[in-house]
Amino acid sequence: MKCQRVMPLACLALLAACASNPPAGKDPKPAPTVAAAMADADTAILAGQNDKAYAVLKTAATAFPTDKTPWLRMAQMRFDSTDYGAAIVDALEALERDPDDTLANSIVAVSGLRVTSKALADLSQKNNLTGNVRTEAQELAKLLRSSLGEESLLAGSRGGQRSREAPPKRVGSATPPAARAAAASNDPFGALK
Repeated sequence: MKCQRVMPLACLALLAACASNPPAGKDPKPAPTVAAAMADADTAILAGQNDKAYAVLKTAATAFPTDKTPWLRMAQMRFDSTDYGAAIVDALEALERDPDDTLANSIVAVSGLRVTSKALADLSQKNNLTGNVRTEAQELAKLLRSSLGEESLLAGSRGGQRSREAPPKRVGSATPPAARAAAASNDPFGALK
């Protein structure tokens, strides 16, 4: 009977000893970290392997679900490659983890504006920007001009850029001359300039 009690204890002691000592010649693998994943992604990017870098970041995002870092890096990669839709999706994932992240908010805003600009340019080329879509585009352009403190949303246009210190002057509700001239022309974006 004594032997039956000692055998299980001996087995447990042997298993515990094996579990605590790694096999000779093999180093234990360090626990993965977000920093290690970012370094692996950077290495892949430098080697021109953007798909591999994105896969590394995706794996890191899964392994560290509360960390925004992999999502921000993926969003920046997508933005840099002009894949604005995917950049928005990844930046929104980062914002779920940190709603106050300035970079993620910037990527969402600028990517959204670039997608919108392209869609409006395509519509303008087809001369199909009329009615409610045109009115809404004009209202959005006014909001953007007022938010940015710019006379024009297009680089190199007649108005140039205003200083960031001085907000644009508002003169009653009179229609500006540029808007009147644009309304008389067939250019649907004339009022946006």
